[in-house]
Amino acid sequence: MKQRINFFAKGQNAMKAMYGLGAYLSNCTIEQELLHLVYFRVSQINGCAYCLDMHSKDLLATGENPQRLFLLDAWREAPLYTARECAALEWAEAVTKIANGDVADDVYAKASSEFSEAELVDLTLAVTTINTYNRFNISFRTEAGGYKVGQHKVQAT
Repeated sequence: MKQRINFFAKGQNAMKAMYGLGAYLSNCTIEQELLHLVYFRVSQINGCAYCLDMHSKDLLATGENPQRLFLLDAWREAPLYTARECAALEWAEAVTKIANGDVADDVYAKASSEFSEAELVDLTLAVTTINTYNRFNISFRTEAGGYKVGQHKVQAT
């Protein structure tokens, strides 16, 4: 597939808003490794090759166990994830697949047992932000495979 638009270059003003979200999230109270795991999972759901390439490389560069990435699609059956990670992954899936117009009460209960209200707001912002990036990359067919670790690193504000 040929890339349609290099939105990083052609949409610089629009991307400034997205970069602001990234800067905020890079400085929020949720562990960065957990956020990247959530970004990877949401990108799996959406089928965003560019984001899967990026977040897998970033996670591996921080020392993430490759086996956890290999099994992430089946995280419910794999004993490799903490209760906090499972709550974040379940929340991320529910927010991403919000097809019925609701996030179930049991999903909210699990998430709110592991995250403060402020953290849950930040987690939701992280999920919606990666969903937006996935949609840009998929829509404009951003080519996957060439990402270098830290290439899109944002500076914390």
